[in-house]
Amino acid sequence: MSYSAAEDRYDDARFRRSGKNGLKLPEFSLGLWQNFGDNRNFETQREIILRAFDLGITHFDLANRYGPPFRAAEKAFGRVLASGLGSYRDEILIASKAGNPIGASPYLSGGSRKTLLDSLDISLTDLGVDHVDIFYSHSPDLETPLEETIGALASAVQQGKTLYIGISNYTAERAHDASVIAERLGTPLLVLQSKYSIFDRTVELDGHLETAAQDGTGVVAYSPIAQGLLTDKYLQGSVPADSRAADSAFLSAEDISDVYLARAEALNKIAAARGQSLAQLALQWVLRRPEVTTALIGASSTAQLEHNLASTGFADLSDDELAAIDEHGVHGTVLRLAK
Repeated sequence: MSYSAAEDRYDDARFRRSGKNGLKLPEFSLGLWQNFGDNRNFETQREIILRAFDLGITHFDLANRYGPPFRAAEKAFGRVLASGLGSYRDEILIASKAGNPIGASPYLSGGSRKTLLDSLDISLTDLGVDHVDIFYSHSPDLETPLEETIGALASAVQQGKTLYIGISNYTAERAHDASVIAERLGTPLLVLQSKYSIFDRTVELDGHLETAAQDGTGVVAYSPIAQGLLTDKYLQGSVPADSRAADSAFLSAEDISDVYLARAEALNKIAAARGQSLAQLALQWVLRRPEVTTALIGASSTAQLEHNLASTGFADLSDDELAAIDEHGVHGTVLRLAK
């Protein structure tokens, strides 16, 4: 299938430099954590990815774990590259991760050199590329020396299999230690990926943002709309059959509590007063922090994608609005496991 990218794709695109590094990432990036497994229609997946690129999204966030089944999302993205998007490879940032479990073997999880480098080779095959742009340690492995994990990432750079390295789901203290090691090896960390939303402010409370700024590392915020909790999807108190609360291991119907509903409804009123949706407010709120390089957004349709990207078209949040968001956007409203 042929594909020609929109000529105006950069007209409204906005980019941010990642920490002290030279690379710029778009303010919004497309995450393929969910909606890109074998249980979804490939043509819809292709349509979303191509529309994202046409709208200035150049950064696509993947991992060998994303599916279902495991590896499916990277295979799907590889098919999209092969069917036309690949002709723009020099304009695309592909991120992959390894280390979260994808099988029973001890070599299919963790932060060992074998796990990370073997997994990267498999990802390159699934994607159909000779290198990724960013390669992450997906989660910390406390049983493996941090020097080994970061050393493996550095080796991937030296082998030409990735251009930059990153870490995901690390504590602020461990992230700093990883940054020191990476600097010593001559491959500074490009990004630290962490969950961040109005309902989950861990990165503010534990010093993540300050540490990243000190170390010169960009922050990639994932789950900025809290698995859909920061949308109007659940405001009626019910759980739609096609929602994540109905079929996700990271969200359940029990999360749609009276406490959640009261807080979400209050936040929705703040958004409505600004002429935007709750999701758009949540995305704009995450990007208010200069330490955040990009916010990862998922999409199950091009319409949803376009709606979320419109978040940048609203006025900056005022001090009064931020104070009101703080009042109702209580940290820990719903906290779930890392991806």
